[in-house]
Amino acid sequence: MKMHNKVFEVLQRASSFLSANGREETAARLLLQHVLQTNYSGLMLQMQEQMTEEQLALFEEMLQMHVEGKPIQYITGIEEFYGRTFQVDESVLIPRPETEELIVGAMAHIHKLFGKEASIKLADIGTGSGAIAVTMKLECPKLAVTATDISAEALATARKNAAQLHAEIDFRLGDLTEPIACEKWDVVLSNPPYIAFQEAEQMSDVVLEHEPHTALFAEEDGLILYRKLAEQLPELMNTKALIGVEIGYTQGQAVASFFQQHFPQAMVEIVKDINGKDRMVFCVIDE
Repeated sequence: MKMHNKVFEVLQRASSFLSANGREETAARLLLQHVLQTNYSGLMLQMQEQMTEEQLALFEEMLQMHVEGKPIQYITGIEEFYGRTFQVDESVLIPRPETEELIVGAMAHIHKLFGKEASIKLADIGTGSGAIAVTMKLECPKLAVTATDISAEALATARKNAAQLHAEIDFRLGDLTEPIACEKWDVVLSNPPYIAFQEAEQMSDVVLEHEPHTALFAEEDGLILYRKLAEQLPELMNTKALIGVEIGYTQGQAVASFFQQHFPQAMVEIVKDINGKDRMVFCVIDE
């Protein structure tokens, strides 16, 4: 008797299994694409083909891991960001689509402030997987990019991504501005931890149990790192410069006030994301 192991049958069973266990059905398709080493179009073309026992065993193992709470990206070891594939593991935060909007906003400000051909120095503070630093370097090759993180494990992952995607970046270990002190910078970007500790009870177990808490949570209702950046950056920025940070959707006014206080002549703006929520603060210094 022939087993019902055609791709479409396996996908149907897996989707039902995930749904019954409170997980998103779309995870089944993403994991199956990874097992079959194909994309969405390729998966559609393989729907009538039989899966091997090895493929089935690997797929079922991955499904079980996801049901138990492990994010798909940590199972497959990859995540797409700005059209490129980044390696991720549990030492780094999984790159989010909202952070792509920080890239778009930063590039628009850079082109307006410095022109498209300017050679400028950019620092990405708290780089994690390197998504911001690598993307900025590849999108704006003239940038001299430095990326920092307090985690040696995160920097190791970021270095892998930079090497794999052929982005030349200076990586430095240390906390906040400490690794970039005693220099002047044209652009500083950061997506720091910004979730208040009391918000943990409202968060998904998938995030809480697997993503690094040092990359998620911060003291002072999630605002401490923005306050410290605003205090520490004035002496490090050139007279014409840009600071851009990603924020939690309730933090716009507080973060903007930090930067306005320490850069009184700057233009500070709160920018909403595609969903209409406050997501970025840009501080444009042009004295």
